[in-house]
Amino acid sequence: MFDVDVRTSMGYFAKKTAKGALMAGEKNGLSYAAAGVDIDAGNALVERIKPAAKATNRPGVVAGLGGFGGLFDLKAAGFQDPVLVAATDGVGTKLRIAIDTGQVDTIGIDLVAMCVNDLICQGAEPLFFLDYFATGFLNVDQAARIIEGIARGCEASGCALIGGETAEMPGMYEKGDFDLAGFAVGAMERGQGLPNGVAVGDVLLGLPSNGVHSNGYSLVRKIVELSGLEWSSASPFGEGRLGDALLAPTRLYVKPCLAALRAGGVHGFAHITGGGLSENIPRVLNEGQGIDINLDAWGLPPVFQWLAQTGRIAPEEMLKTFNCGVGMVVVVDPDQKDAVISALKSEGETAMVLGTVTDTGNVHYSGALW
Repeated sequence: MFDVDVRTSMGYFAKKTAKGALMAGEKNGLSYAAAGVDIDAGNALVERIKPAAKATNRPGVVAGLGGFGGLFDLKAAGFQDPVLVAATDGVGTKLRIAIDTGQVDTIGIDLVAMCVNDLICQGAEPLFFLDYFATGFLNVDQAARIIEGIARGCEASGCALIGGETAEMPGMYEKGDFDLAGFAVGAMERGQGLPNGVAVGDVLLGLPSNGVHSNGYSLVRKIVELSGLEWSSASPFGEGRLGDALLAPTRLYVKPCLAALRAGGVHGFAHITGGGLSENIPRVLNEGQGIDINLDAWGLPPVFQWLAQTGRIAPEEMLKTFNCGVGMVVVVDPDQKDAVISALKSEGETAMVLGTVTDTGNVHYSGALW
């Protein structure tokens, strides 16, 4: 159901009129193209992205693109008594870097990750995804690259891309600008939702992040501005250009987390997004519980060292703003810790033992972040 919605603003229409569009229209009749909307470009985009969307098909998908809605059969997907779980998100001001650099191929992966990583925290398997792409002037190549990135993220998460909306809205966005939103639906068998059974003494396992992911970019952009560097400057914390390094896509944790669930003993997952470690892990705890985290359990990745030093950011501020190198936390029964670590390893994950759940009711850090 990939639709191409075309919406015009009177302000933009008036601007085109001043340039002669209306005068031409008086002789030949007005058209959407004269108002700044290219329906043919929208149709070309739909045709281009069909193969990418088709590659994400999974059991349960009923029909392909083109309808007014996307269809999904939960029974065909293997569920007996399912509860649906939905999530929606965007990628924040990380979009600004993608737009300014023209590097838009992975921003769609970020969009998918921000939604499906949240679904798995509820114990739900992501089933299907829809996107919303809005722009002032539809650039078919740019839009296709973005949506193809979305499809790659869906395929890597076992999630079908069954529809979306492309809105061309002249007058609403400057030329070259765009916005993205994503919507994911997952399911779990009734009674298997998370968090569940989190207990004092449970072990906290950390899964590495792939850089900043998709949170904290307003602060990141401010730090880059203060540094005097450009997106095209050499990265001060790694190889390549700064802009490219900061666009490293958010990691997809769905398949490793599903493997951990199958191993047994998982009481919760915490996706480390806005609020960092300090605010996201407590979301899975019961009343009166706290956490004790050893900051020496992992090394602060170079990108975060650079951000902290350049912005003179205090450790406590880093820990409640960024993931600091830990993108997902698994809360697991200590007796089944080794089995879960083994399951995660089978999916290419290197789990770090970060700490434990306590009865203190607060967040306590030991060791040093840097």
